[in-house]
Amino acid sequence: MAEQPRPRTTRHDKYERLIEATRSIPPVACAVVHPCDAASLTGAVEAAEQDIVVPTLVGPEAKIRAVAEVERLAIGHFRMVDVPHSHAAAAKAVELVREGQAQLLMKGSLHTDELMHAVVDKHCGLRTERRISHVFIMDVPTYPELLFITDAAINIFPDLETKADIARNVIDLHLGLGLGTPRVAILSAVETINPKIPSTIEAAALCKMAERGQIVGGHLDGPLALDNAISPEAARIKGIGGEVAGRAQVLLVPDLEAGNMLAKNLTFLAGADAAGIVLGARVPIILTSRADNVRTRLASCAVAPLYAHHLAQRQSVNA
Repeated sequence: MAEQPRPRTTRHDKYERLIEATRSIPPVACAVVHPCDAASLTGAVEAAEQDIVVPTLVGPEAKIRAVAEVERLAIGHFRMVDVPHSHAAAAKAVELVREGQAQLLMKGSLHTDELMHAVVDKHCGLRTERRISHVFIMDVPTYPELLFITDAAINIFPDLETKADIARNVIDLHLGLGLGTPRVAILSAVETINPKIPSTIEAAALCKMAERGQIVGGHLDGPLALDNAISPEAARIKGIGGEVAGRAQVLLVPDLEAGNMLAKNLTFLAGADAAGIVLGARVPIILTSRADNVRTRLASCAVAPLYAHHLAQRQSVNA
């Protein structure tokens, strides 16, 4: 029997639900790092107008005001911290978080590596016991649920220990967004264990770690090839059962190259949108792209406060 086509969902409806969920929590203080171009400053203003975040603009004040004037953005009521350049902006924004003046970071017009250098600084950064990792939260028009892809931006060739933290981070995020227990597919080129393909061995090890309670909160399965991770018919043909096969909500990729290519394929060939967030630091970090549309930028901005609120509640319970 041929696989029935999945219903095409209304574009952005999944993101709209995330944005709507922020209405139930107060806006969160956010340090916006070097918002010196139209896209990054507009994203901060839009999120503030939606009462998602309360921005503090950290960067060269003259440059920020010049962008605001050209783009006709009202920023007079925002707090601004004047620093001379992007490197200083990253360091100052991290300092604001450490001082409790911000509960989020948002990347502006600086390179991700520059921001992350300040975040991971051993003495003045925002490290935790977890490895830092990135998640794309993708709205794919032909897929019925949000699709999380990790890690496609931070860890280049993660080892088993790092992949375990990548799994823990994305599971915590999925739960923190109120999306329930995630179905996590650990991807490789094939769905069988092959000693010549290391990612299949690591996938099997991660699943055993989940069985033994070393990774909790999600349903893990792997190795799975992409088709039998997201296609019920492909999983049926291959005889793969279980909670995850054919209906994964999270795709844990073998390495950054695979994840980056997968996310960009979905974006440019399948018309998907890709909100982005960095996890594993003391606070969530919002990553937006100059190519993002308004709804995707707002989705990125919505995910971080929702997750920050979840973390704060968890900390208060454990206190």
